[in-house]
Amino acid sequence: MKIKAILTGATGMVGEGVLLEVLSHSEVEQVLSVSRRPSGITHPKLREIIHSDFYDLSPIQDQLTGYNACYFCLGVSSVGMKEPEYRRLTHDLTLHFAQTLLPHNPGLTFCYVSGAGTDGTLQSGQMWARVKGQTENELLQLGFKDAYMFRPGFLRPTAGQRHVLSYYNYFGWLYPVLRRLTPKFVSTLTELGQAMLQVTQRGTAKKVLEVPDIVALAKQ
Repeated sequence: MKIKAILTGATGMVGEGVLLEVLSHSEVEQVLSVSRRPSGITHPKLREIIHSDFYDLSPIQDQLTGYNACYFCLGVSSVGMKEPEYRRLTHDLTLHFAQTLLPHNPGLTFCYVSGAGTDGTLQSGQMWARVKGQTENELLQLGFKDAYMFRPGFLRPTAGQRHVLSYYNYFGWLYPVLRRLTPKFVSTLTELGQAMLQVTQRGTAKKVLEVPDIVALAKQ
């Protein structure tokens, strides 16, 4: 199956890493990046829509049709945020985007980048974990052809990435050590992208994917 994918978050570390992997895959026919700013990446398969208001997609919704995958990599840190603000930027924005895509793309597989520690039971003492958990739960119930929740932990960027979180400049050298000592929490952005492509083409029974699941899918 040739993949025609919509991707968000291309100007962030996760989104850029996934985009680079998706563009390099032979079975990917087209990628539409929806972002507030240009990604800085040029590729024959890539088309970009620059759109400032993700809470109002009506001006571009007619361009969001005919796709069979969405790789939703847009996200923000909860550091310094109160729950209402974080919920609006995480749960509300994601669900609005997904609900806009659904009627236009009945055969779409929706892949959402959540995070290790997300709590689908909504009982966590961590605000962000409950908000992400609620977002996951509601995405799984929307009615897409298929939907998968990805929960990566520490991620190694892909060589050549422009958008890398500043902390990696200080802790990136630890990756080989962490991979050996804590393999359940460490993977690469290449593996994350490969795992998304795998579930798009072949599916998998498990819908909420932790780091070991992501690594295993990437090896298939």
